[in-house]
Amino acid sequence: MKGYVAFLKKEWLEQLRTYRFFILLTIFFIFGMMSPLTAKLTPLILKNFAIEGMQITMQDPTAMDSYMQFFKNNTSMGLIVLILVFSGILSSELSKGTLINILTKGLSRNAVILAKFTSAAATWTVSLALCFVTTYGYTVYLFKPQDIHHLWFAVLCLWLFGIFLLSLLLLVSTVGKNSYTSLLGVGAVVVLLFMVNMLPVLQKYNPLLLVSNNLGMLAADYRILDAMASVGVTAGLSLLFLVGAVMIFRKKRI
Repeated sequence: MKGYVAFLKKEWLEQLRTYRFFILLTIFFIFGMMSPLTAKLTPLILKNFAIEGMQITMQDPTAMDSYMQFFKNNTSMGLIVLILVFSGILSSELSKGTLINILTKGLSRNAVILAKFTSAAATWTVSLALCFVTTYGYTVYLFKPQDIHHLWFAVLCLWLFGIFLLSLLLLVSTVGKNSYTSLLGVGAVVVLLFMVNMLPVLQKYNPLLLVSNNLGMLAADYRILDAMASVGVTAGLSLLFLVGAVMIFRKKRI
């Protein structure tokens, strides 16, 4: 346990020194601010750039439009940024050989994997929370009150998918030799999920459901139980990836 805590502190210091923590916070704060502003300003911009004689009819933007932008930004660019920032979470240290000294001094290999996952997951959690709070605050300020249902559940699904990607990235990093291999591995799994999603019978179990139907979750008639199969599979796979990373790293030659 002491080794885990010590290595976790090292991971936090590294995130601060390499500015990864601040980079993610800044990017997700911008995403959070952009979402309601984009929803608010898009109709005005389209009207100003309309060709003479052309009439553009658009409904007044609502809070729902703001949250639509929030999920659009985070399920595409946000998750990509997350994976890019942590693409070298383990492979960079393996290639440089910086883990050899501390492992030979008695640090558990389990502690290395768990500390790296904990630090990455915590950073993702703080970044997404900042993004959501920013969007929520601007939405309340800029738009009229509107009944938005299951908002917290939709955000939680997005968070869980991010955890899924981080655990997958860590697993692939224990096998690959560099960050490019890790990115290719994660990309290959995501492509596989899209292929699986083409089979209707498997769609309700697919982790992609957590980031492809966020707006549908905000509807009043949406049943949270419809997503629980995907939540269970995603959580289970995340745990399985993490256990797999620990087991592979135990036997890996460094």
